[in-house]
Amino acid sequence: MKLLPRLTRPALALAAATAIASPLLADHHEGKVEAATVATMRLADGTDVGTISFTQTEHGVVVSVAVKGLPAGKHGLHIHQTGACAPDFMAAGGHFNPAATEHGFHAPGGYHAGDLPNLDVAADGTAMAEFFVPDLTIAGPASEALPYSLSDEDGASIMIHAATDDYKTMASSGGRQACGVIVPKG
Repeated sequence: MKLLPRLTRPALALAAATAIASPLLADHHEGKVEAATVATMRLADGTDVGTISFTQTEHGVVVSVAVKGLPAGKHGLHIHQTGACAPDFMAAGGHFNPAATEHGFHAPGGYHAGDLPNLDVAADGTAMAEFFVPDLTIAGPASEALPYSLSDEDGASIMIHAATDDYKTMASSGGRQACGVIVPKG
């Protein structure tokens, strides 16, 4: 595996989100895969709108999105702190934020580990995206190399929001539109 220069988390996440077949992602796919999981995304009425998969690599997680049946436009996408999706999606809790940082890629003190790039849904209601989230693990407890684990007793979920995340304020993403459990609440 080719070693890459260490980028800041916001720069790496946003750069990786720009191109599905980027060399950066190819390098991470070549690393040892330890675990993978798939979150089935559902609307509040239970309608299945696709999947978001999480593949563990040596330096973080590759997130692959394949969804349909959503309103066109940019939608906030976040990992939430609890692995539960109740009908109103409030059981998912807030954003996954183990380092107690501010929200958004433009926050001066760093952003939540659960802050992800916006999802761009096409006019036909579909979206496909793939990006890399550094420092995250779905494979087990946190470690020095992977300090943020989704595999705790509360699990984790992923949420597609109704509006665009401005990468500054929590409220910018609007309501919770679709939810999927990444790691179930234990």
